[in-house]
Amino acid sequence: MFLLPQTGGPTWEVRLGREDSLTASQEDSDSIMPSPRANASALIRLFAGLNLSVTDLVALSGSHSIGEARCFSIVFRLYNQSGSGRPDPNMDAGYRRALNALCPRGGDEEVTGGMDATPRVFDNRYFKDLVALRGFLNSDQTLFSDNARTRRVVKRFSEDQDAFFRAFVEGMIKMGELQNPRKGEIRRNCRVANGSPSPATTKEVAAYRVMDF
Repeated sequence: MFLLPQTGGPTWEVRLGREDSLTASQEDSDSIMPSPRANASALIRLFAGLNLSVTDLVALSGSHSIGEARCFSIVFRLYNQSGSGRPDPNMDAGYRRALNALCPRGGDEEVTGGMDATPRVFDNRYFKDLVALRGFLNSDQTLFSDNARTRRVVKRFSEDQDAFFRAFVEGMIKMGELQNPRKGEIRRNCRVANGSPSPATTKEVAAYRVMDF
């Protein structure tokens, strides 16, 4: 069972038997990981290629309800959206001033900020913030600002946290059933391939963490 209640979120049974890859590939990872610069149309195509629906896309994006991301991922939104030399127009003015202070032009791009107003709590605040034009990443705000299909789902989840939780669980189960197109293995230790040396140290993964954006 996977648990999110320590941060306020839902629980679900993790199904067993999925095969993991025998090797790691940065190229393969880059081809399927959503870019923080992506727009809604690109995200819909990416998820559709994995047999995940628009609702799955929006619900799984709600994982950004917890954690932080780097200024590196948003400076273009603040100062040069789409090469315009101007900030993203789909951003609340007060929120933009706060992000300008956090991520000044030419500043430290490793500084991090919360991806919603309650980054230690798994809730539907993320969707409320998107409706208010206070999304941190472009790939988040675009779900409300740039596409009618994703906008409808964002609006529904902003008004109904239980609906978000149900859709998130369904999306996580579907994503967990995606199969490796190459031959893989069912690992005895999820963190390492079978037959590999065990890691020298074990680090606990906190629910509140910096996302690698």
